[in-house]
Amino acid sequence: MAHNAIPSHTQSPVDSQVTLDSFEKLFGFVPNIFSVMAQSPHALAAFKGLQIPLEKTLDAAMRDRIAIAVSEVNGCDYTVRAHSFIGSQFSKLDVAEIQMNRYGKSGDLKIEAAVHFAKKVAETRGKVKGSDLQQVRDAGWTDAQVIEIIARVAQFLYINFLNNVFQTEIDFPALETIADEA
Repeated sequence: MAHNAIPSHTQSPVDSQVTLDSFEKLFGFVPNIFSVMAQSPHALAAFKGLQIPLEKTLDAAMRDRIAIAVSEVNGCDYTVRAHSFIGSQFSKLDVAEIQMNRYGKSGDLKIEAAVHFAKKVAETRGKVKGSDLQQVRDAGWTDAQVIEIIARVAQFLYINFLNNVFQTEIDFPALETIADEA
């Protein structure tokens, strides 16, 4: 059971309305996580402040993969489900790849190095071994990209913690439903 009722769009603070409108335009609805977050316009702005610049870095599929791996580590069913859906619909990730990404794996070795690294960063709270950093570098990721991976991990820690604390009601279809539609 959710620890917090999901406020309607009209119940959200005025300062959150424009951002909620942009999510509605993107998804066709306002995902529950953003309705919960919108109760604090400052927290919503902080999320958006991190989100927008990071959309110019790693490609969308990689961003979804990192979200899935980190959210699995944190036991955040909401974000695993949301980014499984987003990854399948927008980034065109197949169900098998999404399942591998949950556990820091991929069908592509370079991608696997990055997803595995993101998983390690989340698991160790950033206290990775030098060999973990070297492995992602050896796979062809630059230090700038490694920093972007870490920034994505931090972004999803925030989202995961918020969802886990408030037990946000999941409003995205299950991966099995996605597979059935494919």
